[in-house]
Amino acid sequence: MSHEKLAKEILELVGGEENVVSLVHCATRLRFVLKDNAKANKEKLENTPGVITVKESGGQFQVVIGNTVPEVYAEIGKISNLTSDAQKVTNTGERKGNIFSRLVDVISSIFAPLLGVMAGAGILKGLLAIVTKVGWLVPTESTYIILDAIADSLFYFLPLLLAVTSARKFGSNPFVAMTAAGALIYPTIVTMRTTPPEGGIEFFGIPFTLMSYSSTVIPIIVAVWLMSYVEKFFNKVIHESVKNFLTPLLSLVLIVPLTLIVIGPLGVIAGEKAADLILALLNLNPIIAGAVIGASWQVLVILGIHWGIVPIFINNIATKGIDYIKPATAPSVFSQAGASLGVMLKTKNKKLRALAASTTVTALFGITEPAVYGVTLRFKRPFIAAVISAAVGGGMIGYFGSVAVAPGAPGLLTLPVFIGEDMKAFYGLLAAVTVTFVLSAVLTYILGFEDPVEEIEQVKNEEIASPLEGKVVQLKDVPDVVFTSEAMGKGIAIEPTIGRVVSPVNGTVTAVFNTKHAIGLVSDSGAEILIHVGIDTVKLDGQFFTCHVKQGDRVKVGDLLIEFDIDKIKEAGYQVVTPVIVTNITNYKEVIPVTKETVKQSETVLTLVV
Repeated sequence: MSHEKLAKEILELVGGEENVVSLVHCATRLRFVLKDNAKANKEKLENTPGVITVKESGGQFQVVIGNTVPEVYAEIGKISNLTSDAQKVTNTGERKGNIFSRLVDVISSIFAPLLGVMAGAGILKGLLAIVTKVGWLVPTESTYIILDAIADSLFYFLPLLLAVTSARKFGSNPFVAMTAAGALIYPTIVTMRTTPPEGGIEFFGIPFTLMSYSSTVIPIIVAVWLMSYVEKFFNKVIHESVKNFLTPLLSLVLIVPLTLIVIGPLGVIAGEKAADLILALLNLNPIIAGAVIGASWQVLVILGIHWGIVPIFINNIATKGIDYIKPATAPSVFSQAGASLGVMLKTKNKKLRALAASTTVTALFGITEPAVYGVTLRFKRPFIAAVISAAVGGGMIGYFGSVAVAPGAPGLLTLPVFIGEDMKAFYGLLAAVTVTFVLSAVLTYILGFEDPVEEIEQVKNEEIASPLEGKVVQLKDVPDVVFTSEAMGKGIAIEPTIGRVVSPVNGTVTAVFNTKHAIGLVSDSGAEILIHVGIDTVKLDGQFFTCHVKQGDRVKVGDLLIEFDIDKIKEAGYQVVTPVIVTNITNYKEVIPVTKETVKQSETVLTLVV
């Protein structure tokens, strides 16, 4: 299915644009917040080609697509207003679920759009760490300085980027939000913190402590959330003629000082305390802590609640330069890849082997959803093997004290983000993910799973019953080039002995010609059938034909469709040989006609090989 068609299908099956409160996407999923989940057709969505699965978690209706999710997201943007920066989403009244679900939805919506660029910048930071350690570049060289600025700019100006995504989520003006974020990291504000003026730092006589807001996460998110309410208030009370400039003015004058004096310090302190608490827990027993994180991470991802933890290690990296939590999540990614490999080696099913092979590759590069939903979780025991293996790898990482210096989904390409000052810790991480991958594959192979060889490999061919009783005629022998050339499709012809046409399939009547000499049907399995009574009988303009159905009617095999007078048609100078054509032959590997010389109504006349 094309991205355009898939986007239309998904939007329709989630209840239409009018049922969508908000939409963002991550690496593999479209994350909808719906007004009413009951209006979404989850079952049909899961059976839609191009959709891996559908999950409802964390207040979100998540449609898992895989690596092509950005393209589908872009197509949705072309047919709706759901991806526009101007999208306004109220933060009260329309949101469903408990407070935790709402929090997860907010966090994922704010951070998901930045994950790609975070991963890119993180890889570059890791590569710079490698080239400086081996002596290819030194930090004083202009080349290094330029590359370092590229890699570090995202983290230095993180409040600006978060201002945009937060504004989209909370329904405030993104340009006002960016201006507020810019004020927090404005050069004179930064200078005032390092070199305070005489008498200390104050605002209209209110003294306060100025914090560093470059690379921070919490302060700007809280500020923009509060600003969304301030903007709504001013837009209601200020006259239309002046609110376009007075609302931004008053919002900025109110929110920026409030952030500098109250919100910012509290946010920075909260982030530091949360990081210190988690670090303290890791220090108590890093091996156990790493094992728990490794084992549980993929489960948290499935539930969608990992977003509650992601901002913590992003904040750690942004403010402290390193994080100890993220490395322990890496084994969960490589364990899913290993489990998929184990399935590929174990299964005797060709289709499953191909699926497992492809998902092994995508998981190795950090995209685990196809492996989880398509292979490991589907067969249960491989997923258990992956969780056990991830616990082993996480414990090893805790032992070595591995760190992350940049965000990015763990995978082969993003391994450089785990290069810190201590190279032994990095080598330990490499050893841990290697052990995890191999152990997961071996455990999966040993534990086994219910191999669906018969269920998947059995081909269900479709049989088309004869709509007529009479003599079988090969299509090449029909005296009409349109049919003999198979331009219309493949099939067979029948020289009828009884003037009755019955339905050859259980399905729906899609076309009834005004001249009543031909009829189109589609079977419940999707076969499109054309029955054309006689050659050039269209010229009879309906004479000697009686039609008993109309377009849209449901029919089953043997139901009467058309009656016709064989003798009178022949007397009028027309042949009654009747082609029975399958028009959508590209959907089938082969169309096999019956080899009998004569057939009765409802006997099999064509076999469609899927």
